[in-house]
Amino acid sequence: MPRTVAVVVGSIRKDSINRKLAQALADLAPKYLQFDFIDISKLQLYNQDLDANPTAEWVSFRAQVKKADAVLFVTPEYNRSVPGVLKNAIDVGSRPYGQSVWDKKPTAVVSASPGAAGAFGANHHLRQSLMVLNMPAMQQPEAYIHVGDGFFTADGKIANDGTRAYAQKIIDSFAAWVEVNLHTHH
Repeated sequence: MPRTVAVVVGSIRKDSINRKLAQALADLAPKYLQFDFIDISKLQLYNQDLDANPTAEWVSFRAQVKKADAVLFVTPEYNRSVPGVLKNAIDVGSRPYGQSVWDKKPTAVVSASPGAAGAFGANHHLRQSLMVLNMPAMQQPEAYIHVGDGFFTADGKIANDGTRAYAQKIIDSFAAWVEVNLHTHH
């Protein structure tokens, strides 16, 4: 049965390595997973004053996440944490209180950076938020990806066989995680 995965990428630049990685993971995924890349670049900063009359961007974003079966976060690290644009998207989706669109959605966090640590700090900061949001987060395999020169082929695939095999393991584990958690929590 098809499953919709909302893909939330923490970098909004056009040439984002995290978006490329998210697309490469989606390409490796079992065909029954359908990936919906959600644009978070237009979301106004979260402000409780707007909850009574949310912006069109908020309404659309919340609806996209709500209809998804699961969420895949792919993020870089800014100053040992998640980018502000991603934190804002999480906050917008979690409100108004009691109406979080994230609740019970199985999730995985993949982090990527040109640095050797693969955005480890952002990965773990994001996991703190996911606990509060009641999102079952896949623990293994851990996915801190170092993206250096030549990581992607010209057509956006992962160039290195070993890395591609690891990416395959990540996305296959995520597919299994989604199934287990949808049956447990819904």
